[in-house]
Amino acid sequence: MESPRERNELANGHGYLPQAHVDAVKPNILYIMADQMAAPALKMHDPSSVIQTPNIDSLAQSGVVFNKAYCPSPLCAPSRFTMVTGQLPSKIRGYDNASQLSSDVPTFSHYLRRAGYETTLAGKMHFIGPDQLHGWENRLTPDIYPGDFGWAVNWDDPEKRLEWYHNMSSVLQAGPCVRSNQLDYDEDSMHKSTQYLYDYVRQPRDQQRPFALTVSLTHPHDPYAITEDLWDQYEDVDIPLPKISVKQSQQDSHSVRLMKCIDLWDNPMPEEAIKRARRAYYGACTYVDNQVGKLLKVLKDCKLDKNTVVIFSSDHGDMLGERNLWYKMNWFEMSARVPLIVRYPARFAPHRVNECVSTMDLLPTLVELVGEKVPTELPLDGKSFYGALLGEKAHDEVFGEYMGEGTISPVVMIRRGRYKYIASLVDAPQLYDMEDDPHEINNLAPSPENAFLAKMFADEVKAKWDLQRIHNDVLLQQRQRRVCWEALRQGKWEPWDYTPPNDGATKYIRSTLTLDELELKARYPPVNFQGRPIIVTHPRNQAGALGE
Repeated sequence: MESPRERNELANGHGYLPQAHVDAVKPNILYIMADQMAAPALKMHDPSSVIQTPNIDSLAQSGVVFNKAYCPSPLCAPSRFTMVTGQLPSKIRGYDNASQLSSDVPTFSHYLRRAGYETTLAGKMHFIGPDQLHGWENRLTPDIYPGDFGWAVNWDDPEKRLEWYHNMSSVLQAGPCVRSNQLDYDEDSMHKSTQYLYDYVRQPRDQQRPFALTVSLTHPHDPYAITEDLWDQYEDVDIPLPKISVKQSQQDSHSVRLMKCIDLWDNPMPEEAIKRARRAYYGACTYVDNQVGKLLKVLKDCKLDKNTVVIFSSDHGDMLGERNLWYKMNWFEMSARVPLIVRYPARFAPHRVNECVSTMDLLPTLVELVGEKVPTELPLDGKSFYGALLGEKAHDEVFGEYMGEGTISPVVMIRRGRYKYIASLVDAPQLYDMEDDPHEINNLAPSPENAFLAKMFADEVKAKWDLQRIHNDVLLQQRQRRVCWEALRQGKWEPWDYTPPNDGATKYIRSTLTLDELELKARYPPVNFQGRPIIVTHPRNQAGALGE
């Protein structure tokens, strides 16, 4: 009896290409990232959801959907650093939103670039320090957040709320807007991304390498503000209140710290404000969906769609008031579970994967997908789920770490099978049966009947992590960065923020070509001087066996 991989090899009658063809023509890669998009809230995971995402839903129907995909850290920078390197935050010292990713740590863009790909980034990646590329050959936009040490956590003074912490203004001020920072940013990222694809397809064939384009949007991240048309799209929609409410007196100790961190302690949100924030968030999800649709249309218009792997995910989720919590920074499902779709019909039949995986697994998966290997002598925590794309079972195991704001010591998580286990040096452990208790209401760790299972997880945490060593290193890094930050703010300021090149002398109409030549060169699809179409086939961009 053939394996799932062999069945996929034999499925040519359904339009899937044999591996030999795929290996001969390396596919392009388009990785679309949302920011703070909670998987449990989306229609592709909850049919009762009122969030309108038709393009993402269509992508899910034609791709491989991971029902239990998790972030490796529920905060922007640590999650992204781990996602691009395949290593846990403690291995690369990616502790918070002001941690620096070292330039000598390989990212998936280093591997793809080494394999012959043109690697390009548009949008947010939250890199800190003078290296703002980390393997990307082209970066089309600056980052939306600062690339300096200003947002470092301070465990030496854990009770102090820093000015850049989340607070509840995003909820209380939620509603429609004409413009916002995030709209400005995402529209710049989208324009640069689509222009990149147009420029790519107009290159001469012999100058084209396969592309790996990462488009990283900032929506639906708070503040909860969205354009009036998208706000109005939910005018007649019954916006649900959170399903789970937990009283302050019953919150676990980490959640108590988070409530104080975001100024929610003794500051309950009115139902009307909660609904407004959710409505704006839903509108922002639809905004992301619209951008997904635009990018997919450009691929199709440029005849790049047949041989481009499309990946969609997010860096982490958003609690949206569930358990009376907001934003992220914890290991509950709304914060930690992310959407993950991989679509490449030429190779992967649409199906769903029910085993647990992490976005930390993307690096080895992408490397295997393009026919390369990660050197075994290099450290790697992620595990490839390439086999799951072909119909095999995934490894069903996720490890996570969190050391950002709202913590006073590392908080780690193990997700395997039906269980989720959360532990730290300072908090009581939490153990949830995600099949019987999907809303994580009943902590099994203290119960005598689950003592053996809880001890197994506790022993695994002890064997895998030296939490005291990590704690000490986090403190050391925080103290070092504070000294550097205080010094760098004195005298002449030299920002690390990325400024993309913008050479106006080479754009549009210039005297380096005759006008007719220039206009023809810029036109796609190409025509000759008599206006007749020029038939150009791009084996690299077309999965030829599929036809048009």
